[in-house]
Order: sequence, then structure tokens, then C-alpha cells
Amino acid sequence: MPATDPHAAADALRAEEATRRTLPWIVAFALFMERLDATIVHTSLPAMAVSLQADPLALKAVSTAYTLALAATIPASGWLADRLGTRRVFLAALALFTLASAACAAAATPEWLIAARIPQGMAAALMMPVGRLAILRTFEKGELLRAMNFVIMPALIGPMLGPALGGLIVDTLGWRWIFLVNLPVGLAGLLLARRRMPDFRATTPRALDARGLVLFGAGAGTLTWALERFSHVGGGALVDVLALSGGGLLMGMYLLHARRSPQPLLAWDLLRLRTFRASVVGGFLTRLGISGMPMLLPLLYQLGLGLPAWQSGLLMMPTALGAIGMKALSVATLRRFGFRRVLAANTILAGMAIASFATVGPHTPVALIVAHALAMGLFNSLQFSAMNTLAYADVPADQASVATTLSGTMQQLSMSVGMALGGIVVAAWLGRASMDDPQAVRQALHLSFLSLGALTMLSSLSYHALRPEDGDAVSRAAGRGGGRTTPP
Repeated sequence: MPATDPHAAADALRAEEATRRTLPWIVAFALFMERLDATIVHTSLPAMAVSLQADPLALKAVSTAYTLALAATIPASGWLADRLGTRRVFLAALALFTLASAACAAAATPEWLIAARIPQGMAAALMMPVGRLAILRTFEKGELLRAMNFVIMPALIGPMLGPALGGLIVDTLGWRWIFLVNLPVGLAGLLLARRRMPDFRATTPRALDARGLVLFGAGAGTLTWALERFSHVGGGALVDVLALSGGGLLMGMYLLHARRSPQPLLAWDLLRLRTFRASVVGGFLTRLGISGMPMLLPLLYQLGLGLPAWQSGLLMMPTALGAIGMKALSVATLRRFGFRRVLAANTILAGMAIASFATVGPHTPVALIVAHALAMGLFNSLQFSAMNTLAYADVPADQASVATTLSGTMQQLSMSVGMALGGIVVAAWLGRASMDDPQAVRQALHLSFLSLGALTMLSSLSYHALRPEDGDAVSRAAGRGGGRTTPP
């Protein structure tokens, strides 16, 4: 047999290390664009309405079309990655997202803009789980915590910066630039991904569960549309009740189908793994309270305290800074205390941070508001790092794609439900009072923060089923570096 070329081996090793350094950045930037675009549009709708000569309420569909396409497409991501490869799917999704962003920026009519948001949402649905799948298959268990800890930062920062950044861009450059900013980021991501995105695919791809995809996609899309109306419009009309009922019926039909299918669209059997079940089910419950905060805090600052939009946006930023600050501490914290203790305790702390905003009023010092926001960012960052990493602690390598698909789908649903729940809780506490009454708004929001904080704290019970050693495969080895170079 010919001798191995030492130069070729050295080049291959350098290429592998370069991929391991670059891949977390590629996935993080893609995730940041996806999460940012899910929220940045909200503050831009009035300017869009004036420019396109449309009713601002009618342009709510700009946001709904994106989240609807996102929810309906995520379940197909794992199957596509298994069949076509992570590199091809990720590059295609990133290219489609960039092109759709350009189409949004060039929109001349409301219909054009709404139509362009659909492929943008579909592309975002593929970037998320396929990027995580590439991370999962590139890094060993002992390195996974550090890599995932880096990648989840955009998921925390994007929703907090979206409203502030959207308002700033609209006021200075115009609403079209909220989409144009994606172009240089998307092009840079494409150049990096072409060189460094690994190409993983299944040796024997699963058959596509077409019936399950139709049932789940239709059910998730209908529920997402109904929940969007509840969170932004108020909900409660006959059409909302019918949509919720129809979505629930379709989801029930999907579950019945999945029980009979030999290869269902979503691998529910993975919930038998204790660590995966705690992450997915516990994470779903925890996100119900957390997900409404990016929507409720601007209401408190602007309607309850009478602050201008730019100050409200600035007060959202300490949460993002707290999330970044926890990045340096989360690995050591999980290694020292373990997933069970951290999740059970930190979920309570995250709930307390949410509830603490019930003390914020007109005379609250800005420094104290900043402290509340920093605390929420710290606890949320640790929570998401732990939940997202624990999901893959015991997942077999040959089930990585179906695990990322199920986890990503449940995360998207939980965020949609959480945003709707925040709006419903505020509306319930507000009652017949007017949104123009700052005192009534403050009181309703304070009670909402207490309610959502209590719900978050109760969700900590879902992590008590974990064993002290659960997750050691990713947390203990992380402290030893996992035997390889860790990502930035």
C-alpha cells in the first residue's frame, strides 16, 4: 500500500481545525439573521404602511407569513439534510434567505412584501436545525457544550435587539434597510459556508413521511397564525377560535398518524431518552414564560412609563449584554453543579427575574431597571445553554438529524405559544381598561410579569426527573477540553 503523504495529512488536519473554528460563527450568524428578522419587522410596520399606502393592521401579515412558513417547514429539515447533505441544504437555505431579503427590500406593494416573506421564513426554518446538526456531528460530546453555548447567543440577543435596531434603521435609513442589512451578512456567510460547512448525510436516508408533513405543516401553520393574532391583535373573534380549533384538530390527526407510521415525520420515540425529554418538554414549558418578555417590556417602557421608542430600545440592550456575560461562566457552572441542579435552580431564578419587573414604575431608577435586565439576560443565557445542550447528551449519532428536527420544531412552537400567552395574560389583567391609561397598563403588565414568572418557576419541576449524572458526557468532558480545539 502507498505510504500516507505527510503533507496531505497535515493539510487535512489544518482544514479540519479551520472548519471547527469557523463553523460556530457561520451557524451563529445565520441564527442571528433568522431571529432578528422574526422581530425587527414589528417596529417597522407603520413606516411600511405609509410607504406602501396600506393599512398597518393589514401589514401584520408581513410578520405572520414569516413565522407561518417557519413553523410549517422546520419538520422537513432533517429529512432534507439526510438526503441532500448538510452543506448543500445550508448553502441553499442561506442563499434563499439572502435573495428573499433583497426581494423584501424591493417590494412595491404589500402583496409583494408578504409573498417575499414566505420563502424567507422557509429558508430560516432550514438554517436553524441544519446548522445545529452540522455542529452536533462536527464536535464530540465533550466539546458540544462550548460550541452550543457560542451558537445560542444570537437566539437570545436577536429578539432583544430586533425592536431597537428596527426603530433605529427605520428612523435613519428607511424601512427597506431592515432587509438590505441581511445582504452583506448573507453573502459573507455564503463565502464562509462554501469553504467550511461540512457535508454530512445519511447512508440510508429515511423515506419522507409526506402525509405527516402535510398534516403537521398545516396544523402548525394554522396554530401559528391563530397565536400570532392573539399576541398582536388581541384574538377572541370567531375566526380565531375556529383557527385554534382547526389547528388543534390537524395536530391531533397528525399524532394519530405518527403512532401508526413506521417512520414518522418527527421521531417522538426520542422522548424516551430522559435527557432529551427533559430538554424538549421542560424547555417547552420554560419558554412559555420567557418568550413573551421581548414583546411585553417595550409595552411597559413606552405605554406604562411614557418613554420614547429609542429609550425603550436602549433599555432592552442590557439583557443582551447579560446573555453575553454568562457565556464565559456557563460551561464552568454546568461542569461544577451538573445539569439537574443548574436547571432546577436557574429556572426559578429566571422566573424571579421576570417577576422582578413588577416593581418597575415611573420613579424606578434607570440603574435598577438595567440591573433587572442584566439579571434576566444572565439567567436566560444559562437556561438556554443548558437546555439546548442537554438535548443531545444521549442522542445516538445516527439519530442526530431527527433529534435536531424535533427539538427545533418544539422550540418554534413554544416561542409562538409563549408570545401569544403573554398577550393573552396582559389582555386578561387589563380587562375593560384602556391602553391609553398608563396606570392601568402598568398594573396589568405588573400582574402579567408576576404570572409569567410564577409559570416559569413552576416549570422547574420538569427538571427534577433528571439524575445527578445526566449530561456528564457533555459537561464533565467540556472542562477537559474534550481532547480537541474548542470553538471561539
